[in-house]
Amino acid sequence: MRGPMILVCGEALIDLFVGAPEGAEMPARAVAGGSPFNVAIGLARLGVDAAFLGGVSRDRFGELLADILVREGVDDRFLVRTDRLSTISVVATAGDGQPSYGFHGEGAADRSLVPADLPAELPPQIQALTFGSYTLAVEPVGSAFAALAEREAGRRVISIDPNLRPTVLGEMASWAVAAERFYRTATLIKASDEDIRTAWGGKVSIAEAAAYWLGCGAKLVVVTEGARGSVAFSAAGSISVPGRAVAVQDTVGAGDTFHAALLAQLAKTGRLHPQAIATLDLPAIADLLAYATAAAAITVTRRGADLPSAAEVEASRRLAR
Repeated sequence: MRGPMILVCGEALIDLFVGAPEGAEMPARAVAGGSPFNVAIGLARLGVDAAFLGGVSRDRFGELLADILVREGVDDRFLVRTDRLSTISVVATAGDGQPSYGFHGEGAADRSLVPADLPAELPPQIQALTFGSYTLAVEPVGSAFAALAEREAGRRVISIDPNLRPTVLGEMASWAVAAERFYRTATLIKASDEDIRTAWGGKVSIAEAAAYWLGCGAKLVVVTEGARGSVAFSAAGSISVPGRAVAVQDTVGAGDTFHAALLAQLAKTGRLHPQAIATLDLPAIADLLAYATAAAAITVTRRGADLPSAAEVEASRRLAR
């Protein structure tokens, strides 16, 4: 054992990028994805032990997802293999370059987890669990994960990234009810300003959303604001860290990188515990944000969700000093 382990709970899926029609064919490219899937890989690349808990199909796509996790060094003992099909998220680009989105996931592997699939007991090495994206709200997996979060809250860090997906969930009212189950277990909530606009229809400020989450019991709330940087809220107050000026290729995986890096830095500094997070002072929080910002800044300079290694982040931070 190298140190604390983080159990990432959620979906692993296939992003299918479809180009403009060429006669009777449409060229397509299948890419492994899913926000929690990316977080697990990001943690492993940052040198932190990570395991993945989620439903993964036995189809060809599921085999790819499982193989990638193992290849990246993610512990696969908690994978729940099933004959249900893999979720496919289709991104189709028209001739004018405009994308359209389709989601094929009803009854798929990542939604099929039930309470009986949960580990009866977690090994002591697991000091944190993460939950996020649409598996917070679709059933039966949402209720299964909520039961796990409620069971482990207080004993282990619970980190939530809502990572809202309106194209998957449709209206937000039922999502809000489902998500609050998780917010009330959370030690750490990481969200984007876009999540807040989507969840509250633009009627709630970042500070108001953070106050709501702190009121639910979270000890640290971090909100990313794209190129502007990020802001954190806790009992110690609030603090902002600016973004980095980089040549952006695309932003896929940036939020997942930020989330993974926050948790990785907490683990590396011996603070991956609910009480330790609750008592962080503002300089320590600023250092967390700076580390996560450096990691995310690397990801956005590359195509796709290609998350950085620990060595890359450290090198970037040295250059910035």
